Amino acid sequence: MPVEAIRRAPRIDSRRQNVLDAAARLFGRNGFAGATVRDIAAAAGMLPGSIYYHFPSKEDLLVAVYEEGVDRIVRTVEKAINRRRAPWKRLEAACQAHLESVLDRNDYALVVVRVHPGDVPAATSRLTALRDGYEALFRDLVDDLDLAGPARAKYARLMLIGTMNWTQTWYHAGDDTPEAIARQFAAGVGGGRGAERKGGKRET
Repeated sequence: MPVEAIRRAPRIDSRRQNVLDAAARLFGRNGFAGATVRDIAAAAGMLPGSIYYHFPSKEDLLVAVYEEGVDRIVRTVEKAINRRRAPWKRLEAACQAHLESVLDRNDYALVVVRVHPGDVPAATSRLTALRDGYEALFRDLVDDLDLAGPARAKYARLMLIGTMNWTQTWYHAGDDTPEAIARQFAAGVGGGRGAERKGGKRET
């Protein structure tokens, strides 16, 4: 590869990342419909037409942002649960990691929470697949608990994810910590039991 091409490569990657960061910020703040390509281009410091060099359409840009957001949350959750062995503690750790991703107002995480797949018909199937891939993590975590039957596990999982995502609408700095909130949410799944075992000892 020519030296000049090698020197240009980092700049191309950097400009693409600038577009993603600007889009994540505006999609998270204004929603998909409220963020125009012109606004995103201005925030990224480029002309609107330059966006299409990196992404064929606004919908493709959203999918790329959403995918990055899901990937970041997945990495955070997996890192947290890999430190735990007991099923209830793994669920608590996953809840805490998810809440920390959402409550620190990370632009990418907010896009995952605030943009619903059905809001963007041209990208619904791709966004749904990404969302379902992430939710499979919690499906496996809840399935590992000793809940009464698959129906109970399914609705417990859906309730938990919905409740966690809703926290970004009411949480304020100075409220309970994500760790404390996660403990209560996980306990709600188990009817108040959480990580407590018989005899009053906590799982690890």
